[in-house]
Amino acid sequence: IYSVLGATQAEIEHHLEMGRKLLAAGQLAEALSHYHSAVEGDSKNYLTYYKRAAVFLAMGKSKSALPDLTRAIQLKPDFLPARLQRGNILLKQGNTHEAREDFETVLQRSLDHKEAEEQLMKANELEELQEEAHAAYHQGDYSATISVLERVIEISPWDPESRELRAECYIRMGDPQKAILDLSPAARLRNDNRAAFLKLSVLQYSLGEHHESLNHVRECLKLDQDDKDCFSHYKQVKKLSKQLDSAEEHIQQERYREAIDKYKSVMTTDPNVLFYTNLAKERICHCLVKLGLALEAIDSCSEAHQRDPRNTNVLRDRAEAYILNQDYEKAVEDYQEAREFDSDSSTIREGLERAQKLLKVSRKRDYYKILGVGRYANKQEIIKAYRKLAQQWHPDNFQSEADKKEAEKKFIDIASAKEVLTDPEMRQKFDAGEDPLDPENQQGGGQRAWPFHFNPFESGGSFHFKFEQN
Repeated sequence: IYSVLGATQAEIEHHLEMGRKLLAAGQLAEALSHYHSAVEGDSKNYLTYYKRAAVFLAMGKSKSALPDLTRAIQLKPDFLPARLQRGNILLKQGNTHEAREDFETVLQRSLDHKEAEEQLMKANELEELQEEAHAAYHQGDYSATISVLERVIEISPWDPESRELRAECYIRMGDPQKAILDLSPAARLRNDNRAAFLKLSVLQYSLGEHHESLNHVRECLKLDQDDKDCFSHYKQVKKLSKQLDSAEEHIQQERYREAIDKYKSVMTTDPNVLFYTNLAKERICHCLVKLGLALEAIDSCSEAHQRDPRNTNVLRDRAEAYILNQDYEKAVEDYQEAREFDSDSSTIREGLERAQKLLKVSRKRDYYKILGVGRYANKQEIIKAYRKLAQQWHPDNFQSEADKKEAEKKFIDIASAKEVLTDPEMRQKFDAGEDPLDPENQQGGGQRAWPFHFNPFESGGSFHFKFEQN
């Protein structure tokens, strides 16, 4: 809308009419444009200011409405609706003294004005409650302060001071989460509230919410880029946040050793905030499991578990480390404990089922233990172990019938282990807790099969063992 200085009365009336229609239709931004034009066209008309204030209020911009209401009152001091509206805003902002003056003025001119009477009573109640809250706070009775402030904030939801005071009580009572819920709106209720933004950022940082912390300290620096406290906190948060993001990126890309290094530097960047050290320990434990370093992972996860006993991620990762170490009973225990803390997690439920299956299978035959290899062994390592053991336990190496029988049993187990662990599909089944050579798991049941579909020991003749070249 172009400036309409010197606009005719008809043009002003048109803007007011359009503003009224758009306001009724809920098109607030468009209504506001027409009221701006009406105010510019006639800056002496108290009604145009009053109507524009109504649009600001409908948009939730009470701060912008106040100057318009004040201007309307200056132009027409006996215009009571503007006084009442201004008093209501001042009361919601917690300005009891100024609000009371407005309500009293309305009552002087209109003795039985119901709303003004009720609001004046509220203003008096608010003043008493504010005093009561401050007295309780100075006596160190923070829970009493909080319960008084409950009602204070009900009457004056736009008063930043009450919210900041309640946040301070929550901090002193060790409940930073609730303090954040009060500080967030409080920071927006003042024009320059760097202190609240900094406090918010510090609290979020201590809780591990480093991205939110960074956003709030940036808000402080937008207000004053030279604010020393905000700038030094910003540098700290930014450095740590960057390290954490980078570490998680490494994990996403399966670069676990780089992730471990990053998490180690997180611990030196800020050793004072418990959250980040605990997080670093938790993630290092996770990376060691992913690298297949069973014993290191168990040590690392146990330390993380001591620091944070209810952390289900740590329990899950330690269970996986125990599985790598073929200690299935302990894996089952860790998964069961994790399930107590988080009974809804499908990952934990599936992990527990797998660990229980592995425990059951291991009590029959554990192919990794038979060959003496780790769960992460590759095909070459498996074949090398198999050849060594097959040579050692070949029945031809034994004289007595009993020894031959024992060797034969061992030899079949060794050959079975080699077959299962060198076949990707069978190995996957075994890793999921199922023995692919167990008659129970095979259609039709029957005796345990010789893996190469014939048993050389049944022919009765001498058997010459030959290694496969694969």
